[in-house]
Amino acid sequence: MTYQEAQPFGVALIQAHIEIGNPPENHSHIRSLMEQAVKAEQKPDLIVLPEMWNTGYALDRIHELADEEGTETRAWIAAFAATHQVNVVAGSIAEKKSDGHVYNTMLVFDRTGKEIASYSKIHLFRLMDEEKYLQPGEEKVVFALDGGIQAGASICYDIRFPELARSLALSGANLLIVPAEWPHPRLHHWRTLLTARAIENQMYVIACNRVGRSGDTDFFGHSLIIDPWGEMIAEGGEQEEILTGSIESALVQDVRGRIPVFEDRRPLLYDR
Repeated sequence: MTYQEAQPFGVALIQAHIEIGNPPENHSHIRSLMEQAVKAEQKPDLIVLPEMWNTGYALDRIHELADEEGTETRAWIAAFAATHQVNVVAGSIAEKKSDGHVYNTMLVFDRTGKEIASYSKIHLFRLMDEEKYLQPGEEKVVFALDGGIQAGASICYDIRFPELARSLALSGANLLIVPAEWPHPRLHHWRTLLTARAIENQMYVIACNRVGRSGDTDFFGHSLIIDPWGEMIAEGGEQEEILTGSIESALVQDVRGRIPVFEDRRPLLYDR
C-alpha cells in the first residue's frame, strides 16, 4: 500500500506503564495493548510505542537486561506488523549491540514486517545518568512510511536540541516521531518544546510518553499529536491509554507554502 497525501493516515500511540527491569512482563503488556489498537473500529496505519519500554530505566542492570542485538523484539514486532499489516515504530528499547555497548534504539517496521529504519538516541540525558550506562548514537535518521510520509526520528531528550529537528526537516522529514519517558514536574517543557518543534519546522509531531511510577519518578503521559500549525490534534491524560488521531501530510506543504520559512533561511549568517 502506498500512502496518498490527500488521505488521512491513522496513528495509535501506546501510552503504557512500564515495569522497571522486567522485559518479559513488558513485552506481554505492550503486545496486549497493540492487539487492542489494531482491533479498533478505525484500524491505525501506524502504531508508536514509548521509550525504553522493554526494560524501563533499570540502568544499573541494563547490560544484563538489554535485548541482545534486539533479536527478541525484532522477531515479534516484525511478525505483528506483517500479521496486522500495520506500520510500527517500536518506541525505543535497550539494545546490546555487537560492540558490547547498550544503546537506546528506535526500531521501525513497515506493513510487511520489514525493518525499514533504526535510530540510536544521540543526546543522552545526564540527569538520569544515561551517559554512564548507554552509548550515544552517531547518525540522524529519516525514513518513509507507506512510501509517502517522510519521518524523522528523535527520542525524548533529543527534543531539547532544535538543531536536530531542523536538520531532519532539511533532510526531507515532514513528521517527527518521539518516543519518550518524560517525567513530572516538566509537563510544561514537554508540551512547549514539542509544539515549538512542530511550528518552527512546519511539520507534524507525534510523541508517545509513558505513564506510571518508576522508583521515585512519576511519568505523566500526555502523549501528543500536533499539526504543522502547532495545533493539538490529540493529547493523552495521565493514565494508561491508546491515543489515536490522524494526519494529512499535504497540510505540511500547505503550511510551508503560506509561511516560507525554509526559503527565507540565511544559514551562512548563523553562528554555531
